[in-house]
Amino acid sequence: MRQWTPSSSSSSVQVLQGLIGLMGQREFETSLLSHLHPLVPAASYSIYQIGRGCDPTRFMSASLGIPDTTRECWNAYLSGPYLSDRTLAVQDASADSMVLCHITAPEVPAEHRARVYEAHGMAERVSIVQRQNTAIFAINFYRHEHQRPFSDGQLSDFESLAPALLTLAQKQIELTRPRLARRNTAEWVCQLQQFEPSLTPRELEVCARLLTGMTQEGIALDLGLGLPTIKTYRNRAFARLGIHFKSELFALLAG
Repeated sequence: MRQWTPSSSSSSVQVLQGLIGLMGQREFETSLLSHLHPLVPAASYSIYQIGRGCDPTRFMSASLGIPDTTRECWNAYLSGPYLSDRTLAVQDASADSMVLCHITAPEVPAEHRARVYEAHGMAERVSIVQRQNTAIFAINFYRHEHQRPFSDGQLSDFESLAPALLTLAQKQIELTRPRLARRNTAEWVCQLQQFEPSLTPRELEVCARLLTGMTQEGIALDLGLGLPTIKTYRNRAFARLGIHFKSELFALLAG
C-alpha cells in the first residue's frame, strides 16, 4: 500500500480549489478574475448565452484592475453586433461539446469592434464556447489595451483549465440564478402593477402571461388578439420597464 499527501503547489490546482470554495456564493462572480490572474491575466470577462430560440442573457461579468464597464459592453453588444456575431460560431461541433476560441480586435467585424472592443479598450479575447441546440453558451476573457498579449503559455494554461471552468461556471449559474415563484396570471398582474403602475391593462395581461411561461402565440390565442398586437403590447411594456428581452423580465421580477 502507498500513502502520500497530494501536492497543492500547482497554480491550476490552487485556482480550482479557490473557485470551488466560492461555489454558490455571489463572490464567485467578482472574484473569478483574481483567482485566474496568475494563469490567464484578463482584465474583464463575461458569461452569456445567445442564439436562435433564446433571449440573449448575461449571467456573470466583472473587471479586474480597471473600472467595470462589462454591463456597458453587453448593452453595446445587444445594440446590434450580436445579431450577426460569427466570432463564436461552432458549426462543426456536436451539441454540448466544448470549443476554444482566440481572437484579436482587428479580426472582429467592424461594427462589433467599434462598439464593443474599441469603445471599451479591449484588445484580445479567449473563449470557451459550447453549442446548446441552437444557442451558444460562451465564457469570454478579455485582454485590454494596457496589458501585454496573451502568451503561448497562458493560452496553454487556459486550455488546461477550460473544461473545469465550464463546469464550474454552469454550476454556479444553476446555484445562484434567481428563480421565480409559481404564481397564476392574476397574481403576476398584481405584482406587475405594484412594480410599474404605468403599465396599461393589456400590457399587464401580456407580461403576466409571459411570466407564467406562455409563448406570444399562446397569449394571442388566450386573449383573442393577433400576434402583431401582442408584440406591440409586449414592446410597449418592456419600454416602460427599461428592458428588451423576456429573460430580463424574469430577472426583474425575481430580483
